Amino acid sequence: MYPVVRRGRQDGRPVFTFRSALLDDFRNNKHRRWVLRDIAGFVVEFCGDQHGSRFIQYQIEVATPEERQAVFDEIVPTFTLQLVMDVFGNYVIQKLLEYGTPIQRAIICNSMDGHILQLSTQMYGCRVVQKALDYVGPEKQAAWVKEIEAHVLKCVKDSNGNHVIQKMIERIPSDILTFIEAFQGHVLELSTHPYGCRVLQRCLEHIPESRTRLLLNELVEHACALAMDQFGNYVVQFVIEHGSPHDRLAVLYKMRGHMVQLARHKFASNVCEKALMNGDAESRHPLIKELMEPLPEGGNTVALVMKDQFANYVLQRALQNAEGRQREELVALSQANLTALRKLGHHSKQIGAIERTLGLRPVIDQLQLLEYPSLPIPTVNLSAAH
Repeated sequence: MYPVVRRGRQDGRPVFTFRSALLDDFRNNKHRRWVLRDIAGFVVEFCGDQHGSRFIQYQIEVATPEERQAVFDEIVPTFTLQLVMDVFGNYVIQKLLEYGTPIQRAIICNSMDGHILQLSTQMYGCRVVQKALDYVGPEKQAAWVKEIEAHVLKCVKDSNGNHVIQKMIERIPSDILTFIEAFQGHVLELSTHPYGCRVLQRCLEHIPESRTRLLLNELVEHACALAMDQFGNYVVQFVIEHGSPHDRLAVLYKMRGHMVQLARHKFASNVCEKALMNGDAESRHPLIKELMEPLPEGGNTVALVMKDQFANYVLQRALQNAEGRQREELVALSQANLTALRKLGHHSKQIGAIERTLGLRPVIDQLQLLEYPSLPIPTVNLSAAH
């Protein structure tokens, strides 16, 4: 036996183990053609070694049913949990789930019963739980949901557990997902969380509206606050882009009276763009109107948003989506303000973007050439370039 050190724990602290002479020979003898029967009795040790794990994973793919059963018998059920949570061993368990028989899969999953919360919040265990969810039936699905149900908010906010919750929402029928109601009253909290915002989007994507109605009502109520959050804005965008017409209209209605503030905000400006792209003409009209209002100190809002690094993009969307008389007025205001801004010589990036949206850029370029005819037009010597 040879002492070795490996980083096998989630906290990164060293784990001291002993390597058998067989594993040491395997690692050093690259020219020998190894097969599964060569490591009989040492499968668990090989699973916990980086090179040994890769060897077993490949062999499981090409093995006969008898060879696969031999590997299975050395691991399950005694060492299942140990390897599920192991940095290298978890991949072997996943391969057994993928290539194993229905009976073998069932035995592996039974070994995980009672430990789903622990495994879901563990760096490597969460991957095996997600893999297993592809194969378990309704009865096992319900049992695992029950294990997590009382701790679902903890799982949602966990860097590992949130992936399991998302997989459950995607794979398990909604009538089995009894933890959805636990999100009620926590929409603002979850939407502004880096992992919670993803889970909520999966809910809205996969769960029937009858189960998510109260969540949607909470979301709409806080739409403007969420739009200005670095994570919440993605949830609001999701509702605008993929939600029902009723919920999309409700969000756009909430934005009324706040359009300029939202348009000038780093995160909320993305929500404004989605609103102008996905709303119908009737719901877009009052939002675009807010971008054209006169300012108390003189001038109009178009000049303000045109110069802003974020609102500039919203104005471009407004120009692209405004219709009829409103579009004519918006174009006229934009062109008038462009003329004034060009004279100041500032905000060239924003000015160029608006000019391109209005289709003015080629015209401006031609006018500049006429204004400065003595300036030579740069040319490229193609022969010299090579």
